[in-house]
Amino acid sequence: MARIKLPLIRLSMICFFLLGSFSAVLSWKTLRDLQAVPESLDIGHSEIRKPSVVDRNGIFLSITYVNRWNTFIKPLHEFPDLLRLAFMESEDRRFYAHGGVDWPARFHALLQNVRALRSVRGASTITEQVVRMFHPRPRTVWSRWLEGFEAASLEKRFTKSEILEFYLNQVPYGHQRRGVAEAAKFYFNRDLDTLNAREILCLVVLVRAPSSMDLRRAPKTLERSVARLAAHLRDCGMLSLDEYNAAVGGGFAFARSNRVIEATHFVQNILKSTTPEVLVQSGTLTSTLDGDIQEKVSHILGSRLENLRSSEVRNGAVLVVDNPTGEVLAWASGSLGGADASGWMDAVTIPRQPGSSLKPFLYALAIEMGWGPATLIDDSPLAQPVRSGLHSFRNYSRTHYGPLRLREALGNSLNTPAVRTIQFTGTGRFLEWLHLLGIRSLSQSADFYGQGLALGDGEVSLFELVQAYSVLARHGEFRNLRVLSETHDPQRESRRVMDEKSTALITDILSDPQSRRLEFGEGHLLRFPVQTAVKTGTSTDHKDCWAVGYTDRLTVGVWMGNLDRKPTRGITGAIGPALVLRSVFAELNRYTDPPALKTTEGLKKIDVCAVSGLLPKPDCPKITEVFDDRNCPIDVCSCHSHSLKAAALNRPEEGDSVRLLQPVDGLQIVIDPRIPMQSQALAFKLPKDTAVSKVEWILDGEVAGRTTGPKFLWPLSRGTHLVKARFWRSGDGQSAETPEVSFTVK
Repeated sequence: MARIKLPLIRLSMICFFLLGSFSAVLSWKTLRDLQAVPESLDIGHSEIRKPSVVDRNGIFLSITYVNRWNTFIKPLHEFPDLLRLAFMESEDRRFYAHGGVDWPARFHALLQNVRALRSVRGASTITEQVVRMFHPRPRTVWSRWLEGFEAASLEKRFTKSEILEFYLNQVPYGHQRRGVAEAAKFYFNRDLDTLNAREILCLVVLVRAPSSMDLRRAPKTLERSVARLAAHLRDCGMLSLDEYNAAVGGGFAFARSNRVIEATHFVQNILKSTTPEVLVQSGTLTSTLDGDIQEKVSHILGSRLENLRSSEVRNGAVLVVDNPTGEVLAWASGSLGGADASGWMDAVTIPRQPGSSLKPFLYALAIEMGWGPATLIDDSPLAQPVRSGLHSFRNYSRTHYGPLRLREALGNSLNTPAVRTIQFTGTGRFLEWLHLLGIRSLSQSADFYGQGLALGDGEVSLFELVQAYSVLARHGEFRNLRVLSETHDPQRESRRVMDEKSTALITDILSDPQSRRLEFGEGHLLRFPVQTAVKTGTSTDHKDCWAVGYTDRLTVGVWMGNLDRKPTRGITGAIGPALVLRSVFAELNRYTDPPALKTTEGLKKIDVCAVSGLLPKPDCPKITEVFDDRNCPIDVCSCHSHSLKAAALNRPEEGDSVRLLQPVDGLQIVIDPRIPMQSQALAFKLPKDTAVSKVEWILDGEVAGRTTGPKFLWPLSRGTHLVKARFWRSGDGQSAETPEVSFTVK
């Protein structure tokens, strides 16, 4: 007996140890994977009852919910009794009896699934479904185990009424709707208290499988499920015979003619920005949105995002504005697939780097300060000190064209001329100018942004950018964009912030395809069939791409990129948003014949020399340019002489206070330990257009080298050094010296 019992005891001990180990591991894994119960179920409650929002033609504007909550909350007592009872009978018959998990229902479901050899029943309680809304997990056995624990905790913290109210307001439906009230609006275009028994049971059944039991796509499947639920409620005494007959007879009169326009972010913006007084007084808010335009624009944006899927562009936005009134006609913010975490973010109002899209306002300021479309600006490589380093400005194409007229510099969106322009206007003045145009996201100081503000350093929203461009379209008149009709938002006063002639000149440049041919070519997407002023922009690493255009009547802005700030795969404003802009204008102009962009009085066309921008001589290549009285040329081109060209560029003649281009004063350089010391050098440079016959490079009081050109490679040596250049001019042989600068090699 002892020989027999000993192995049994050992086997029992091993089994007990294994069972204990399994229980310990299971308990540890359960505690690790459990998530905290929410502190509150009060999502979106407000003392202010939010009104419905309709477009300018009275069509309801709906809100979709992507990874976020429904904030249109109804208290539990406002839900029809039949709806509450039907939901509990359908989803959780013992809702008021269990503590979060209905164990008998679970075991019964398990037996049914085992017999059928597949999953035919889930038996999740309403409380467990609420847990799943807060903590989405894959539908596995382990997930069900965790949801049971979390459901029990939820029931200890909140009452049954609070849980049921939250469930009815947040239960997900198809088409990205949340809550039975929003589903009633979407499917039947009516409030809950106006629904009949058949429609109420339809809403109850739809939550079981929102995608497979769709009112429009699978009405027969839905009808059978509604009939089964109605029969059960009749047998339970919850439906009278008349109500049962009404519930199972006839089809569904779901909303067809009274369609609902999806405008999630637009409606949310209205509800956030509208005063409490207006919200309280209004049962329905009439907005400025045009439902037809909204649907077309949203479709165009979604199609373009899908086409650019391989280029890793997931988000986009389009804003359409009526210029004379400042009314928003379309507000589309889209996300590829609609299910990622950024889908709930409104790309119309989120500040992003604008790239070159701010340049028209910079050149408008320069024109108001005395420049003109024919003013020459040097397009050559440019390096500027940034703190203790050196930053090089380059054009997008890495091509430089030398002296160019302002028209060509803006039309081709060149970078180095823009930096030289902000040097003329001053960064502080340009920043104040942008503030006057309503761009308030640029809230830092001018020193914070520096001259890079000309190229889009800083961040602005699409809303602000379109509002600023509409000022150009209105010939300098600023007007806040509006989203509500005059009934709720009386006409706001306008103010003049830009000179009418300056805006007319900028508009003429942006609508001239020839002005952009150096960088964009002749037959580009930006050449619209109807005269349209167009500008694109691309931020660093292709994270943000922009295209903005305006006619006399409409301004349209497009942004594309990734709201998680990941770069795209080489998408630019001229590749991604430009096609959307072109398509939107094609739709807007489909049934109208828009007039040409209006000019203004006081402008005149004058022939100038295409090279110098001055009045031409007979042998000069001529081009016709537009001027106002302030910037008409008065000097005559002198056969394209160097001295005249330098004067036109606002640069000093050679030898007059010539400074070293490199190094700049205060420059700090770090020796790279991975490269042999003898292979590392610093280039001393004079400005490229300095005509010299000989240069002596003087380092720390000694001649470090002699060259016949404006460049010298100096082998690096650690320490702080002083350098200047003594040079002799070509032609007259006179000598001059640059100011001495200090730099450090570490």
